[in-house]
Amino acid sequence: MVDDVNGENNDLIYDWNSVEKSTTLSPKRKYVFMDETLRDGIQSPSVVDPSIEDKIRFVELSAELGIHHIDIGLPGAGPRAVEDCTILAELIRDSKLPIIPCCAARTHVNDVQAVIDISQKVGIEIEVMAFIGSSPIRAYAENWDLAKMLQLSGDAIDLAVNNQLPVTYVTEDTTRSKPEVLDTLFRNAIEHGVHRLCLCDTVGHVTPDGVRNLIKFTRNLINGMGRSDIGIDWHGHNDRGLGVVNSIFAIEFGADRIHGTALGLGERVGNAALDQILLNLKLLGELEHQDLSKLLVWCELAAKATHMPIPPQYPLAGSDAFRTATGVHAAAIIKAEKKGDSWLADRIYSGVPAGMFGREQQIEIGHYSGESNVVYWLIQRGFEPTPDLVKNLLGAAKRGNRVLTDVEVKDIIKDFGAVPEHAPATGATPVN
Repeated sequence: MVDDVNGENNDLIYDWNSVEKSTTLSPKRKYVFMDETLRDGIQSPSVVDPSIEDKIRFVELSAELGIHHIDIGLPGAGPRAVEDCTILAELIRDSKLPIIPCCAARTHVNDVQAVIDISQKVGIEIEVMAFIGSSPIRAYAENWDLAKMLQLSGDAIDLAVNNQLPVTYVTEDTTRSKPEVLDTLFRNAIEHGVHRLCLCDTVGHVTPDGVRNLIKFTRNLINGMGRSDIGIDWHGHNDRGLGVVNSIFAIEFGADRIHGTALGLGERVGNAALDQILLNLKLLGELEHQDLSKLLVWCELAAKATHMPIPPQYPLAGSDAFRTATGVHAAAIIKAEKKGDSWLADRIYSGVPAGMFGREQQIEIGHYSGESNVVYWLIQRGFEPTPDLVKNLLGAAKRGNRVLTDVEVKDIIKDFGAVPEHAPATGATPVN
């Protein structure tokens, strides 16, 4: 049996995740994270571009979470983007935030110049994320040939490098691009001075096998050029529902910077959810010294700022993430609590310990509930669980087809004439 993520050796949970691994998740090289919420995330057609006040707070929280890099926008998109990118760069400079700013730019000199202008005005280095479509389907639609792509790429990279800005070369739709084209584009980019190559699953096409094959191809090319100093980024989308899984595999297979967005915001069904990537790596023991206590606040800010409600079933941040009304599940949690073991209660019916991330287990009353649900609910809110009151509440729940709201339960209690006999437990809401 292996130690759990809290460093406690316990015999109550057998961890098949750690029995045998075909690859190691802890490579000798360091891997870091890039947040794309304020650029790729707000390209979702359903979101509102956040106010600058919300963007400022989001950058601050990202830094507090230990996220290493953040894309602060696409200044080539217009005046508002330029203004917001400038303010955020100034924030990072003036507050000395431990996070490195990046800006997206098409492989067009005007886009790159916009990033240079902000960098020079603010007086800090801003990484240029220079992107171009590389797949045959994209080239066909755009009427590009390889010579044109090489010229656009070289000119954009040269402009940034000549102005002392680091450049990551981003090939859109890398996971559907031909190896001979990628070979030519990558070699050209490296020769012109990029310090990183970003592999993009732009339409969420790839599976873990494809992640492995693409990263191995790229690493072999880099090593063959004698340039082991060139980093590899992984930028995933979620069209097949594999965004988070592919990102974790990308670390195993050799990527050293992983992109994602808060809540998986992004075009179509979104990007890889960076909060879920961080959560999983924390539970795997990979981020032992990284403080994720504000991960929930970060997610909630992203939802509020973009006007995108968090789905109830969303991991960690969803309202149902640690909530149950099923009798057998609730009974198990209650029995665990009666043993005086919060560690046990937080894991008996949850693969994610709620307390580790600032949440707590919630037990509700509904049509699948048992008496234990009702008793627990009443005690938590300061009521004596008399047999008649418990029977009354459970009967009302069984006559319905869903979980009762707190207001509905309170109304039943009022009609019954019960009053609290002592103060509610911590976190509980008294009946008004």
